[in-house]
Amino acid sequence: MDQPTVGILHPGSMGAAVAACAATNAAEILWCETGRSTASVERAAQFGLTPVTTLAELLDRSDIVMSLCPPAAAESLARDVARYHFAGLYVEANAINPERTKRIAALLDPHAVVVDGGVVGSPPVRGKTPTLYVSGPAAATERVEALFAGTAVQTAVLGTEVGKASALKLAYASFQKTSRVLVALAVGMAREHGVDQELIEVAAKRTDSYLSEPQYVAKTAARAWRWGPELEEAADALAAAGLPPEVLRAAASTLARWDDAKDGELTLTDALDRLAQP
Repeated sequence: MDQPTVGILHPGSMGAAVAACAATNAAEILWCETGRSTASVERAAQFGLTPVTTLAELLDRSDIVMSLCPPAAAESLARDVARYHFAGLYVEANAINPERTKRIAALLDPHAVVVDGGVVGSPPVRGKTPTLYVSGPAAATERVEALFAGTAVQTAVLGTEVGKASALKLAYASFQKTSRVLVALAVGMAREHGVDQELIEVAAKRTDSYLSEPQYVAKTAARAWRWGPELEEAADALAAAGLPPEVLRAAASTLARWDDAKDGELTLTDALDRLAQP
């Protein structure tokens, strides 16, 4: 199979690193630089992505388009793509609930092929090997597998039904991210009473307890601006399944207290202090 040209929308920390892996088996990786931040421009250059000035040019030149953006922007971005009647392979890889994924598939040109995707794990840098779970038409998921063959991004096919990959991503995120929020709350309460070190010692006696890793609270705070919307998506998925969404909505509300810490370098003390302020 000829090497495809791939367009990435838009290269954040995950998207840029994933796109760079795809470059191994692609002719070129395009991104649209118009209106993007200086940080995005620098990140794209770091990963060797080729800039274009308009979305129309990116879509016209791309055989495969991957959407990796903040969850709230996923549908509006798909509408932008639909306006140009893109008819290639569209990989919807955002952390959104299955119903939104299906709506996006319906938005696109009837000639486009949609693959549902969900990335589980950290960006593929410094030895990290995330897995891109995909579901959709067999021929299309095979193309995605070929795109990442031999790279740090592992792929796993979940079947032909659009929505399965999104469901798996959110199911995992609902546990992993809410668990980190609970750690922050537990350590914060213990600190208020001067027993935070004792709490950590208790947790260290148990196997694989997130509570024994309080240093991760600061990383949770820095990622809260992304994690909160993901948990809202997961809460919507729970509600659609007839399951109670309140726990995840509460976790998202807690993360919102850290919104101004976006990608910052915080200490544990800084993170807990911000969490304690309404």
